Amino acid sequence: MAPRTNDSAPESGHGDEPAAPAGRERGAEPAAATGTPAGDPQSTDVVLSETVEEGRSAGVVPETAADGPEGDAVPAVAVADARVVAVRRVGAAGRRWRVAQLAGCVALLAVALTAGSIAVGAGRDGGGTAAVAAAPADISPALLSSGGLDASIAALQAHLRTQPKDFGGWATLGLAYVEQARTKGDPSRYPQAEQALKRSLGLKPDNEQALSGRAALAAARHDFKNALAYADRVLAENPYSERALCSRIDALVELGRYTDASKAADTADARRPGIPVFTRYAYVRELRGDVSTARRVLEHALATASTPGDISYVASALGQLAWNQGDYKTALNRYARALAADENYLPALEGRARAEAASGERAGAIRDMEDVVSRFPLPGPLVELGELYEQRGGAGDRGRAGDQYALVDAWIALARANGVNADLDTALAAADHGDRAAALRAARAEWARRHTVHTADALAWALHVNGRDAEALPYARRATATGYHNASFLYHRGVIERATGHGAAARASLRAALELNPGFSPLGARAARTALGSAR
Repeated sequence: MAPRTNDSAPESGHGDEPAAPAGRERGAEPAAATGTPAGDPQSTDVVLSETVEEGRSAGVVPETAADGPEGDAVPAVAVADARVVAVRRVGAAGRRWRVAQLAGCVALLAVALTAGSIAVGAGRDGGGTAAVAAAPADISPALLSSGGLDASIAALQAHLRTQPKDFGGWATLGLAYVEQARTKGDPSRYPQAEQALKRSLGLKPDNEQALSGRAALAAARHDFKNALAYADRVLAENPYSERALCSRIDALVELGRYTDASKAADTADARRPGIPVFTRYAYVRELRGDVSTARRVLEHALATASTPGDISYVASALGQLAWNQGDYKTALNRYARALAADENYLPALEGRARAEAASGERAGAIRDMEDVVSRFPLPGPLVELGELYEQRGGAGDRGRAGDQYALVDAWIALARANGVNADLDTALAAADHGDRAAALRAARAEWARRHTVHTADALAWALHVNGRDAEALPYARRATATGYHNASFLYHRGVIERATGHGAAARASLRAALELNPGFSPLGARAARTALGSAR
């Protein structure tokens, strides 16, 4: 849920919205979305040209950039990499399935995050940054439905052409670009967001709206230390800022500071109780193994939800919680509630696909996941779809799976070119479906930044696939130490325990994984059953 937006944006409902509600904006992205007020010397055209130069220096962008579809300038990553080229059509066109046309499209892909990465939905195992479903968007729900965000950006740009010294307008535009990056699959908006927020701070130093926007932007780029610093600066001046209170919880969670995050959630609940805080409060409790409290708080949040955005988000969070516990019937019912509120809410569609897959409804799962990926091609859904193809094993399915894994590489290249730290995504995807050495390098780099249960699990698994099980075991145990109910973590721990000669512990971990969530992954669950059989 998003914290209440600044005064320049209209309020609606709770003033909050789910993270990365992909697919809400239908149809083509208007060309105006890349523009800025006329005559502005710090225009987003400058930002885009700077981004392209950064990409060239990184060896990703060719010397001659081209125009993207629908009038967009190609940011950061352009025509050089055929895999990146594929992602642009899949992400920006996003209206129909195009993975088969892997080499002929123009690159552009999203960074979902939440306050975490990755925050479009459940994540491939219910973990990772994608699992931080409470990650905030910072725009009013009214702006995120029926193309409202695009229209609002165009209106802001028109306003700033005539009122270029409106610091609040620049801050709102920056926040809108952050949200557009998450909802459109367009990380080129992050440099634009940064420029707009800098302009706001230049007009009025330390204004709350722009500092809150910088916190949101830092979180979207997975720079959680700076996200926390910006949130703390806001709270020093306004202890009741809902957006800053929520950003602080998110940053502490993503830094692995769970005790501090729990205290921050209590503080936020005392100061600004409401759906944005409730969802974060629930997730902090879930991470500590208190599923019953998490469910109770989310059910209370759903009972108080009144806007379609709030209903679809909280119902999806309840669906994810049920899926994590292997309760697929309840999960499907929750996702149905979310989709009844907003039929285009992709986190619910993604969650439904995972629940369908776990329930044995493979055809429906593939159909739904194809829909998700066609509009929001993030690493978690891409890997899930690839594994669903592998599991099906039909003619051409191996090639289809390979296409999805290649698109993950494209996402990572584009994310990095636009200032996003994508090491956790690299580690998770590459360990099973890519360069294992690269997975280990990325996992080590991410662990050096933050010690979360997700980074511990990623590092443990990357060490395992590189044959370093003795090193992996402490990290695997640390990933499960908080009590967080995650079948994938238990599966990884069990495999590593078996490899290090801890037979009884391995059997217990593998059995616990399959009892908790027997369909936690299309290929992982099958591998867990095989490993359990051989461990007996």
